[in-house]
Amino acid sequence: MIPRSRTASLLALGAICLTGCASEEQPVQKLKPLALKEQVSHIVKSADGYAVTWAGVLSNANPWHFGEHVVATIVGHDAKGSEVLKLDQPLDAVPPGGTLPFTGQAVATQKPAKVTIQYRPARWRPAARIPSAFQRFPISRVQTMRQKDGTYLITGYVGNPYQISASSLVVNAMLRDKAGKLVGGGSTYVDDVKAGSPPRFILTVGGLPRGSQVARTEIAARTWGSTGRPYEDLALSGAVPVHTVKPTSEPFAVDRNTQVASEHKQ
Repeated sequence: MIPRSRTASLLALGAICLTGCASEEQPVQKLKPLALKEQVSHIVKSADGYAVTWAGVLSNANPWHFGEHVVATIVGHDAKGSEVLKLDQPLDAVPPGGTLPFTGQAVATQKPAKVTIQYRPARWRPAARIPSAFQRFPISRVQTMRQKDGTYLITGYVGNPYQISASSLVVNAMLRDKAGKLVGGGSTYVDDVKAGSPPRFILTVGGLPRGSQVARTEIAARTWGSTGRPYEDLALSGAVPVHTVKPTSEPFAVDRNTQVASEHKQ
């Protein structure tokens, strides 16, 4: 039988341990902020004033979280430093461990001497699937054709790697020079993208300064919206199996695995 004094001591020690454990703070996972990897803008005189076009690439270094409700702010200043353009552009959700290319355009009544892109911090939300479940939408048969007016006509096809159809996707084209520097971009949309039936997209990129040399076009497609829910719905449905063609060779007369196993036992 345990003495009462020892029992009281044990209870007091247990209470101290519980209090100490409860007071310990749980480690909080630190998420890295989004990074604006690239940005470019151009200003061209137009009938309404000055046409301002821009393109940028946001990067998400967090492999398990969506960056949602992101808003880019495009600000233009004239030669004296006065603000002549300010526009908020809601962006699509940035996928876990991925990038978000985006483009836009606006008209300024006065000529900006400098245009910069800023953005508000994202709201982070854990992804419902592992990173490998968020597959890229395959792009094929891309053609980039320079037009007489200096614009670029870009065509191609976008596929769907998932079992259910994507109701709508945004397609971004980023133009680069020989050194890989971003020189401009454009966007368009495609609807009802089903696996095995890639729709064609057509978009035009304009507003580039004279003498711009485009050496490479990068195409990326994604679901659009301020949250990653549409992308998650596709990922939760599962990807289409890669091997769907029935084998044409004759089956083995004897199962080789069974034969090897029996020889090993002997």
